[in-house]
Amino acid sequence: MAPSFDWWGKESHRGTPVVVKMENPNNWSMVELEGPSEDDFLYPEDDDLSSMRQQRRLEKGGRNKNAKQLTWVLLLKAHKAAGCLTSIASALVSLASVVRRRVASGRTDTTDTIASENPRVKSRFYTCIKVFLWLSILLLGFEMAAYAKGWHFGAPDLQLQYLYTLTNPLSVKDLFDAIYSKWVLIRVDYLAPPLQLLTNACILLFLIQSVDRLVLCLGCLWIRLKGIKPTAKEDSVDLESGDGGGYFPMVLVQIPMCNEKEVYQQSIAAVCNLDWPKSKILIQILDDSDDSMTVSLIKEEVQKWQQEGANIVYRHRVIREGYKAGNLKSAMNCSYVKDYEFVAIFDADFQPYPDFLKRTVPHFKDNEELGLVQARWSFVNKDENLLTRLQNVNLAFHFEVEQQVNGIFLNFFGFNGTAGVWRIKALEESGGWLERTTVEDMDIAVRAHLHGWKFIFLNDVECQCELPESYEAYRKQQHRWHSGPMQLFRLCLPDVIKAKISFWKKFNMIFLFFLLRKLILPFYSFTLFCIILPMTMFIPEATLPSWVVCYVPATMSFLNILPAPKSFPFIVPYLLFENTMSVTKFNAMISGLFQLGSAYEWVVTKKSGRSSEGDLVSLVEKELKHQRGASVPDLDEMREEIKQQEQKARKKKKHNRIYTKELALAFLLLTASVRSLLSAQGIHFYFLLFQGVSFLLVGLDLIGEQVD
Repeated sequence: MAPSFDWWGKESHRGTPVVVKMENPNNWSMVELEGPSEDDFLYPEDDDLSSMRQQRRLEKGGRNKNAKQLTWVLLLKAHKAAGCLTSIASALVSLASVVRRRVASGRTDTTDTIASENPRVKSRFYTCIKVFLWLSILLLGFEMAAYAKGWHFGAPDLQLQYLYTLTNPLSVKDLFDAIYSKWVLIRVDYLAPPLQLLTNACILLFLIQSVDRLVLCLGCLWIRLKGIKPTAKEDSVDLESGDGGGYFPMVLVQIPMCNEKEVYQQSIAAVCNLDWPKSKILIQILDDSDDSMTVSLIKEEVQKWQQEGANIVYRHRVIREGYKAGNLKSAMNCSYVKDYEFVAIFDADFQPYPDFLKRTVPHFKDNEELGLVQARWSFVNKDENLLTRLQNVNLAFHFEVEQQVNGIFLNFFGFNGTAGVWRIKALEESGGWLERTTVEDMDIAVRAHLHGWKFIFLNDVECQCELPESYEAYRKQQHRWHSGPMQLFRLCLPDVIKAKISFWKKFNMIFLFFLLRKLILPFYSFTLFCIILPMTMFIPEATLPSWVVCYVPATMSFLNILPAPKSFPFIVPYLLFENTMSVTKFNAMISGLFQLGSAYEWVVTKKSGRSSEGDLVSLVEKELKHQRGASVPDLDEMREEIKQQEQKARKKKKHNRIYTKELALAFLLLTASVRSLLSAQGIHFYFLLFQGVSFLLVGLDLIGEQVD
C-alpha cells in the first residue's frame, strides 16, 4: 500500500501550472506552462506500477487538468460574459436615450413636406398601415386571452378537422369560448381562403422573380468562365495624322448640375484631365443652380480651366424646366453640337479617370449600330457607414450581373444617366431628351432600343462617384428611381407594342424589364413579407411555408452579395434592409403607375463631396497652377464667403427624422412575432423579430449619417 499512498500524494501536487495575465477586467489571457508528466513520478523499480500508470494515462487521454485551473478559467470566462452583458445593457440604454431624443425632437417625415411624395397618397398609405397595426394589437390581446384559457394552436394542430372539433358547440364552456370558437370558424371559412389565395399568388411571383435572378447569375458565371467581354477594334496608326495616330473623333462632354457646390470642383477637374486631343473635345458645364453663390463659384472654376487651356464652356439656365432632361435638351440645341459625333455625360459627383474616353469611344469604330457605351460605377465612400455598404452590395449586383448579362446577350439595358458615351445620331433618331418623366436616362434608352440601336456595357471601365450617406437622401433617390419607370411604362407601352422588333425583344421589354423587375419585385416584397406574413400569424389557417420566409430569400441574398464578396458579413442586414426599403419602393411604384403627382417631382440627391486621396492630390496641384493665372484676392474672397455660409449652416440645428410608416410597420411585425410564439412557429418568429427590429432602426433614422 505504500507505493499507492505515495502515488496519491504525488498526484495531489501535480497538474499544469497556469499564469493568468489581467491588464484590465475585459482583457485577460492565460498561458499554460509545461508541467511534469506522469512518467516523472514513476518508480523505475516497479514495472507493474509503471504499466498501470501508463494505462491510466492513456485512458484519460493525456495529462490531467488541475481543478483549480479549471475553476480559474471558468471564473474568468464568467467575468468576461458579465462584461458582455454589461456592454449589451449599456447599448440598450444608449438606444433608449436615442429614441427619447428622437421623440423629443418632434421631427417626423410628416412634419415637413417631402417633395418626392404626394401628401394625400402618403397619408392614405400610412392610414392603411396604422389600421393593420391596431388590428394586430387587438387580435394579439384576444389570442393571448384565448391561450390562457387553453386554446393552444401549435403547428401540428393547424388542421381544419381538428379546428372544427375544437369549435364544437358541445365543448364550449363559457361566453369567451363561444366568441372565440365563432372567431375560429370565421377564420376558417371566410378569411383564410382569400388570404391563402393571395399568399399563393405572391409566392408564385416570388418564385418567378427568383428564377429570373438565378438565370442572370448563371449568365454572369458563363461570362466569367468564357472570358466574354466587348473588345474594341485595334487602331491602325496614321503617321500623317496630327493626333499621333489612332481613333480620335469629335467628343462633346456634358456635366449637368444643380446647386452642386460640394462636388463641382472634383468633376470639372476630372473631365478637364481627360486624355483626349484638345482640338477634338469640348466640355459643357450645364448649370441649373438657383443659388447665386454657387453660380459664381462654378463660373470662377470654369474660367480657371479656360486659362489653363481647357476647351470648356459654361451654360446657365435661369428657368429650370424639365429638370435634367430639359438641361441636356437645351445644351444639345446649341449650333456647334453638329460638329461633334459623340457625347459623354457625367453627373456632378462623377470623376472619370483620364483614360475614360480612350477605353470607351474606340468601341464605336466600324460599329455603326452601336448607340451607347456604358461604364461601371465605383464608389469612394462605400465603407463610410452601414447604409453605404448595403448600397454597394445592391449596385455591385446591378452592374456586374444585370447590366453585364443584358449587354452581352441582349445588347440592351437601362442607361444609368451618367458615365456613358452616346452616339449623337442615336439620340437624334430616337427623339432626343424628353421631359415627360424623371427617368430621362431610361426613357432615351428604351426609345433608342426600339429604333434598333445596340448598347455595350464595359464592366472593367469604372467611373468614381459617391453614394448617399443619409437615409433621407437615399429614400428620396429610391422614390424617384422606382416611380419614374412605372410612369415611363404607361407612356411607352403603346410604342413597344407597335415597334418593328422581334416578339422576344417585346417580351423582354414589357415583362422582364418593366413588369418583373420594376413592378412585381417591390409589390411582392412589401405585400408578402410586410403584410401577408403578419396576417398569417393571426389567421394561422393560411400558411406561409418556411422556405419562402427563410431559405429562398437567404439564397437570393447570397447570390446578390457574390459580386461584392467583401460585404459577405453584411448578408443578413442586407436581406432585412431590402425588405425594409420595400415600403418606399412600393409607395413610389404606386405613385408612378397611377400618375399620383409625386412621380413628377425631382429632388437632387444630397452629396458630401468625398473624394479619393489621388483625386485630392490632383486637385491640390491644379489649384496651385490656377493661383498663378488667377487673382488671389478673388479666391480669398470666395473662400471667406464659403466659410461664412458654413458657419450659418452650423447654427441651424439639424434633426434626424422619425419615419412614421417604418415605425408603424416595426410595431406590426413585432406584434406578429409575439403572436407567432403562441403557435410555436420558430422560423417565422425569428424573421418577424429581426425584420421588426430592422424597421425600428430605420424608422428612428439610426442607419446612415447621424446628426449630433
